[in-house]
Amino acid sequence: MEVFVNYAPIIVVVLMFIIHERIVVTPEQLEKKHREILTEVEKRFATINSFEDLKSQFVEMKDKIDKIYDCLILQ
Repeated sequence: MEVFVNYAPIIVVVLMFIIHERIVVTPEQLEKKHREILTEVEKRFATINSFEDLKSQFVEMKDKIDKIYDCLILQ
């Protein structure tokens, strides 16, 4: 216990520095930042479902173009 009393001012200063510089975050702050990151990602990137839909549309377009090409070649 005596050791803590001797180092109490240093411990208080270190704890105040950690709190002031926000080195340790609370779960609420972490959840808020997580939500911000998710909204930013949703704005910038396509979802996997959107990508798969677009990919299937390209495949359908390619098939239709191939059919048109075949019709033109055969005539």
